[in-house]
Amino acid sequence: MPTPSMEDYLERIYILIEEKGYARVSDIAEALEVHPSSVTKMVQKLDKSDYLVYERYRGLVLTSKGKKVGKRLVYRHELLEDFLKIIGVDAEYIYQDVEGIEHHLSWDAIDRIGDLVQFFQEDGRRIEALREIQKNNEEE
Repeated sequence: MPTPSMEDYLERIYILIEEKGYARVSDIAEALEVHPSSVTKMVQKLDKSDYLVYERYRGLVLTSKGKKVGKRLVYRHELLEDFLKIIGVDAEYIYQDVEGIEHHLSWDAIDRIGDLVQFFQEDGRRIEALREIQKNNEEE
């Protein structure tokens, strides 16, 4: 299993490759707000763990294992964002909250949150009912 730090890198690399078709050390460093030397060290660790193939000065490519994990990490992040929106968390806190909790939940918990998000998204009246409950609780 990748460490939380490895997960952050894999998630960002996966997103960069999906958006731009490639991920350079400089792009990753900028996106994660870290020094390029830190990115190089982590990319080498990810290479040794078979999540990607890294060739100095030539770039990197995710392996099938890296793609699978990256895709699942992006799904987890987006799902948690959706969940926090549904339960009414203020938009200005969502990204930071997701970053704070995403590494601390089991995949079983993620699957259950997915079930709950799907339940609410299937019928907009459910979200409206939740908002009404929240409104009533705030008035008390």
